[in-house]
Amino acid sequence: MTAVISHTPFDSRVAHARSVLWAEVLGFHEDPEDPDEPGHEECGIWSPDGTQRLLLVEVPEAKTVESRVHLDLEPTEGSRDEELARLLALGARQVADRRRPDGSGWVLLADPEGNELCILRDDAERSA
Repeated sequence: MTAVISHTPFDSRVAHARSVLWAEVLGFHEDPEDPDEPGHEECGIWSPDGTQRLLLVEVPEAKTVESRVHLDLEPTEGSRDEELARLLALGARQVADRRRPDGSGWVLLADPEGNELCILRDDAERSA
């Protein structure tokens, strides 16, 4: 017997705004049969193939400590540094730079509410 992940929830002060940001970051979309609206306390976004879902849930308190769970993202197009620039332009902020001189490592970012994510190298960068 096993279980599958239904969705990954993220606490948020403003669920709709965060769902829009994360949809842009990941290339996800909202459920067309249950569209997200400003003011909704829960907003869900789905991967293009529908196998992965994030659920942004409004909570009254701001994030105060380091997240125990976060997403590690690998670019699907372009390099880690190009993806970093794209995410910064979308509103993420850089928290820590863990890139090493040999090209390995990652960059730790946070969304506008402090939810962490890491940008890794893609397959081509790791193979080089």
